[in-house]
Amino acid sequence: MGLIAVIATGVSSMVGASINVVPFMIHRSVPSIGPYVLLAFVFAAIPALFAGLAYAILSSAMPRAGGSYLYASRGLNPYLGFVASFSQWFGLSIVIGVIAYISIPFLRDIAYSAEFFWISDFLDQPWIRVGLGLSLIWSFVYLNIKGIKAYTKLLIPMVIVIFCLGSIVIFSGLFYNTSDFLDALETKENMVHLITPDPEFEWSVFLSAAAILFSSFIGFDAIAQTGSEAKNPTRNLPLAILVAIIGVGLFYFLFTASVYHIVPWSYVAEQALQKDITAPGLLSLILPSGLDILILFGAAVALINDLPAMLLSVSRLMFAWAKDGIFPESITAIHTKNNTPYIALIVAGLMSSVGVLGSHFAGDFFLGIDIMVTSMLVNFLLMCVTLLTIKRRNPELSNDITILKNRGLQLFVGWAGVFFLTGFLTIHLYKDMSSTVTAWYFHSTYVWLMVMGMASLVFLYKWVKLRKQHGSMGDHFKTLPTE
Repeated sequence: MGLIAVIATGVSSMVGASINVVPFMIHRSVPSIGPYVLLAFVFAAIPALFAGLAYAILSSAMPRAGGSYLYASRGLNPYLGFVASFSQWFGLSIVIGVIAYISIPFLRDIAYSAEFFWISDFLDQPWIRVGLGLSLIWSFVYLNIKGIKAYTKLLIPMVIVIFCLGSIVIFSGLFYNTSDFLDALETKENMVHLITPDPEFEWSVFLSAAAILFSSFIGFDAIAQTGSEAKNPTRNLPLAILVAIIGVGLFYFLFTASVYHIVPWSYVAEQALQKDITAPGLLSLILPSGLDILILFGAAVALINDLPAMLLSVSRLMFAWAKDGIFPESITAIHTKNNTPYIALIVAGLMSSVGVLGSHFAGDFFLGIDIMVTSMLVNFLLMCVTLLTIKRRNPELSNDITILKNRGLQLFVGWAGVFFLTGFLTIHLYKDMSSTVTAWYFHSTYVWLMVMGMASLVFLYKWVKLRKQHGSMGDHFKTLPTE
C-alpha cells in the first residue's frame, strides 16, 4: 500500500457517521448542548490530536500489523497492551455493525427523494434493514479477503466521492441561511418553527457532548494496522496519521458549521428527539432538486466506506495477538492466493454482525457509539502512557523513533494526552452511569467491563500456557514479531 492508500484507510475509518449523524443526533444524547455543538467539536479535537501524535511517534518505531497492541505490549506491559487493543477491537467491531445498520436509512432516503416510494417502504422494513446491514459487512469481508489490490481499487475512488459530494454541503452554507430554511420549512412542510432562546452554557453538558463528539476523530488508528502492508511504513504511517487527523478535522468543522448555519440548532434538537436524523435529511428541504440526492448518496458512500477499512483494522489486531500466542494460532492463517489473514477477517465479520443485531434489538444505535467511545478512550489513554514509559521499558525500540525524537516533546505529548483523555473518560463514564435506562445492559460501561473481564481471563489462560512452554516472557515482548 502506498501513502495515498494508507491515508485513505484512515480517512475511510473516520468519515461516515461521525460527520453525517453524530453532530446532529448529539442533541438526543446530550439534550442541553443547544448551540454549542460546534465549539464542543473543536474541543474534542484536542485529545484526538495528542492521541494521534502518540500513535505517529510509536508507529515510526514499530511499523507492524497490530498497531496499538504492539506499541503497548512492547513499550508498557503485555497485559495492558492486550487490554488497549482488545478494547479497540471490541469497540470498533461493534461500531462496524452500527454503521452497517444505520447505512440502510440513507439508501431509503435516496429512494424516497428519487420518488421510488415502494423501494423506500421496502428498505424501511426491520428485517430488510438487518439483512442488508449484514450483507454489507460480509461483502466487505470478502473484499478484504480478495487482497490489498481489490481493497485499494474500491477505497480510493470512494474517498474522492466522499470529499467531492461533502463539499456540496460546505458550499451550501455560502448561499443559504436560517431564514431561507425556515421559509422552505413553512412552504414545503406547512410547519412554522420558532427558534428557542440559547440555553446557558454549562461545563458539565459541554464536556459530556465533547466526549461523545470525540468519537468523530476515531479511525486514524486504522492506519497503524497497515504496518506490514504499507510501503516505507516508518515514514508513511506517521505521515498518514497526521494528514488524516488534520485534513478530516478541517473537513468536519466546515461541514458541521455549514449545516448549523443553515438549520437552526433548536430545529435540529427537536427533530433528534423525535427520530433519527442526518445532515442530508436536514438539508433536503432547501437544496435544489437533485443536489439533495447527491449529498444523500455522498453520505451513504461515506458510511459504507467505513466498513472495509475498519474490518482491515480489527482483523490485523487479532492477527497480531495470534502471532504472539495470545489467540489461537489458526487466526494467523494466510490465504494461499491472496496473502490475506482470511480467518481473522471471518471472525471480525462475525463480531461485527453482533453489532448489527445489537443495534436492532437495543432500538438505539447510541449504545454502540458509547461502547466504542469508552473503548477508544481507554486505548488512546494507554498509547499516551506507553509514550511515557517506552524509554525505560524498551530503550532499544525507543531509540528507533524517528518522529519527534526529542524526549522532552515526547513527554509533553504523553502527559497532555493523559490529562485530556483521562478527563474525557471520566466524564463519559459518569454520563453513562448516571443516565436512566430500562435495563442494566444498556449502560455501555457495564457491557465494556464484562467483555474486558472475559478478555482478561483469556489473556491469563494463554499467558500461563506460554510461561510453561517458554519460561520467562520478558525478552519475547521486547522485540517485534517477524513479518
